[in-house]
Amino acid sequence: MSIETVKDYFKQFGRENDILVFDTSSATVELAAQTLQVIPARIAKTLSFLNGDGCILVVTAGDAKIDNSSYKHEFGLKAKMLTPEQAIEYTGHAVGGVCPFALANPATKVYLDVSLQRFDTVFPAAGSSNSAIELTCNELAQYSGAQKWVDVCKGWREDSQI
Repeated sequence: MSIETVKDYFKQFGRENDILVFDTSSATVELAAQTLQVIPARIAKTLSFLNGDGCILVVTAGDAKIDNSSYKHEFGLKAKMLTPEQAIEYTGHAVGGVCPFALANPATKVYLDVSLQRFDTVFPAAGSSNSAIELTCNELAQYSGAQKWVDVCKGWREDSQI
């Protein structure tokens, strides 16, 4: 079970008990925001993309959308999202619970979009469609092993709701 894998992963940081498990679904930005009673932008959604024979993950704010030209400029290829089957295969997490922690393939690279940096804390999923963990951006970078911060999203600057 993916959430158990994530809980085990967080033991090394002493944060396994900080994972929130809900009675309702948090599989979409809207559902997670309702469950957590926060604005949708504070939901840290993890998007998974094909990258040659593997994948990369880009964690963005809930109100951000991938800007295809910025993505291509940053990564050198067109943004092509994984299918639900590929998401499980490459990340170990099902769609709705994909997160940048306890990945099935440790070679998967994680990138964090600057759209997250306007918040003190954000809520990424924790391996299931009814879980999350509240983290600062620095904690998210540390725990995800992120490569770097990137600027590959649009829509959030214009619609910012802090």
